[in-house]
Amino acid sequence: MVKLFKIILLLIMTTPALAQNNFKIAQLKFERVRNAYAEKWSPLQKNLQSAGFNGPFELYIAAYKTEGKLEIWLKTANQSQYKLFKTYDFCAHSGTIGPKVIEGDGQTPEGFYKINVFNPISNFHLSLGVDYPNKVDVARTGKGNKTGGDIYIHGNCVTIGCIPLTDEKIKEVYVLAVEARNAGQGDIPVSIYPFKMTDANLKNYSAQYPQQLSFWQTLQKGYVAFEKDKQIAKVTQVKGSYVVK
Repeated sequence: MVKLFKIILLLIMTTPALAQNNFKIAQLKFERVRNAYAEKWSPLQKNLQSAGFNGPFELYIAAYKTEGKLEIWLKTANQSQYKLFKTYDFCAHSGTIGPKVIEGDGQTPEGFYKINVFNPISNFHLSLGVDYPNKVDVARTGKGNKTGGDIYIHGNCVTIGCIPLTDEKIKEVYVLAVEARNAGQGDIPVSIYPFKMTDANLKNYSAQYPQQLSFWQTLQKGYVAFEKDKQIAKVTQVKGSYVVK
């Protein structure tokens, strides 16, 4: 059943005629998604309206490992900037600050990613897959080594390298992600940072982890760009490093 689900989901996500409008219909065929909508969508709609999000929206997710926070930012068609909608607490942690380097290191990745899987039958209630490893991760791991994979934002409050939320919170995040994808957002960006990347934090934590300074400086550029304009910075992956424009 899992294999069949993945095939159906891939077809829906990669076929333009099906990707918009029908994505939600396909997801609602699964009991956990139906339950999440029954429990969470009505109060979320009220929250959205109160916050000024009237109509379809785009979604951006930012996660901060040290603070243990996952932020949900939204923007509608008539809004020029993203606005913070909700913040959720991690309910467990794995590893330390610093990027994931190799399979089995227990680290949560750091970098610029996007959601590439919606799993309504996850072993961790509901889960949103993050497209780790990307080209930067592969270059860091080195030839002949395994990067690991299967990094998710999920429920069930356990983790080895993922971002875990309670089941109640993942229901909300999952519903919001389904709504964004159903409205036509092909790529839902996810930025995973070691900490809030202020100059003070960068100075403090790089003193403890000097080997991460150059990498963290590239992440900080993306963080600063978003903090300034509340727009997603254009990030490319060049020669094993992020380039933020």
